[in-house]
Amino acid sequence: MTLVNKERPSLETLQKTDLASKRVLVRVDLNVPLKEGQVQDDTRIDAVLPTLRYLIEMDAKIILLAHLGRPKGKVVESLRMKPVADRLGEKMGQSIKTVKNCIGDLAESAVEKLQSREILLLENLRFHAEETANDPTFATTLAKYGDLFVQDAFGVVHRSHASTVGIPQVLPTVSGFLLKHELDVLDKATQNPDRPYVAIVGGAKVSSKLAVLERLSQIVDTLMIGGGMSYTFMKAMGKEIGDSLVEERLLETAKQFLDQAQNARCQIVLPDDHVCVPRFENEAPQSIVKTDDFPSDQMGVDIGPETILRFNQLLNGAKTVLWNGPLGVFEMPNFAKGTQAIATHL
Repeated sequence: MTLVNKERPSLETLQKTDLASKRVLVRVDLNVPLKEGQVQDDTRIDAVLPTLRYLIEMDAKIILLAHLGRPKGKVVESLRMKPVADRLGEKMGQSIKTVKNCIGDLAESAVEKLQSREILLLENLRFHAEETANDPTFATTLAKYGDLFVQDAFGVVHRSHASTVGIPQVLPTVSGFLLKHELDVLDKATQNPDRPYVAIVGGAKVSSKLAVLERLSQIVDTLMIGGGMSYTFMKAMGKEIGDSLVEERLLETAKQFLDQAQNARCQIVLPDDHVCVPRFENEAPQSIVKTDDFPSDQMGVDIGPETILRFNQLLNGAKTVLWNGPLGVFEMPNFAKGTQAIATHL
């Protein structure tokens, strides 16, 4: 994953396109959390509404492509798109048609019957292994459903999948309103940010974000690192991290990064204290420990109160903040407090 650079070409947008009666294939990010068949968070659904409403106004026939979860190329009943379609329909104020496959006779028939101003959500793309493999035949099959492709799934555009890079090889492609907005924000954040500029980077692994860290260290004033990846940096500095998550093969790379960031005059801030537990369970007994007193038989699962205070103080004077990734084991409620505290402060 890399951040936008100055050479990014401009993308054509919907407003420069004739859409009346056109079959418009739209890649959207509807990978929302479900519980007992009910959508638990509308954020990603709300984000695509402006593009869909514009397409309705322009009398387009709308075919949505989306994925849900990680079924790994197999049909998983709990990951069908129907509950998402129902919630999207409530937001749009109209029924969203669905079909139990994204290719084949059922999908072709549903597309053929679609009328202007109607929306069809095809079944989970990742029920087919060809999606994540960026299979050209699969991409071509999907492309046949549309006259135009709209890329509006910012959350997956970095994936080399059939629905992200395959279809644009076949169909004329424009950006949706969400994608354009996200790219405009990233352009501002990487090329002409208001300062002081603070970045917060968390998540589990250094390996998945090394390119982002290297880029940010060249342009931000302060880079705060939390989450599981912070322990790789701590160990690279010679600190005790107990049983915490670590990428051993990246220890030397992490050390080099810290040296380079210092030369770039970027302030790197790692946690001062930690929430530690003896085992990886939400209900495990917790202790708050300072970095220099880290127990050898425990693991870090969240930032501690002193770190929360320090991070918030650094954020108080910021004019630009870019945040990527949680600062603890966010999926477990007892270890999400640090992430929630920073979010609340912002």
